[in-house]
Amino acid sequence: MFVVLVRTIVLYLFIIAGIRLLGKHQIGQLEPSELVLTLIIADLASVPMQDNGIPLLDGLIPIVVLLAMSTIISVLCTRSIRFRALLCGRPSVIVENGQVIVEELKKNRLTLDELMEELRIQGYADFKSIKFALLETNGQLSVLPYAADKPATAAQLGLSPEETGLPVVIVSDGRLLEHNLKGAGYEQTWLEKQLTAHGLHSHRQAFLLTVDEAGNTYCVPKKEVSK
Repeated sequence: MFVVLVRTIVLYLFIIAGIRLLGKHQIGQLEPSELVLTLIIADLASVPMQDNGIPLLDGLIPIVVLLAMSTIISVLCTRSIRFRALLCGRPSVIVENGQVIVEELKKNRLTLDELMEELRIQGYADFKSIKFALLETNGQLSVLPYAADKPATAAQLGLSPEETGLPVVIVSDGRLLEHNLKGAGYEQTWLEKQLTAHGLHSHRQAFLLTVDEAGNTYCVPKKEVSK
């Protein structure tokens, strides 16, 4: 039992490390080749986990080979458009000028109900306001509305909003992140003032506290405090 536990932990950590080396693109978006890789690795890892008669190294070597092949393929895809198109395919235009292209729906085996569901998820109730809708190679639907239906930007309205930058988490679930506090250029005295302004006496009473580059803070007290 102990041997099975150790082998499982080793394989699990090894696969996590290998997938992390592939980069965030492979983790966040599964294209056809990456989906096949994931399924094969899962199958290869399950065998040495269950069968102690198979040397652990025999289970690790095929996984290393597959991860290396995936890395090589990723490099080739970034350097060759033709190779990427051959391996991953090309985006398909599903809707053009408010009209559904039935041939592309059938080609991609996408039903009209599935298309309308994806559009509703993105906030479009019908096709009238859609200039283009593309089915990407990873299966996601990208919707480009007509210019008249796009939300107005601050620049178009002649406004100059203040750039607030990326908020920095100072307190997370009652824990003070001192390196973030110092990195944002603030001290403990400033933090105490912000907590007091939000009706708190200690950072342990805050579920979340952030500050942006403009000095604006956002605070969420813990439930027992807010009641």
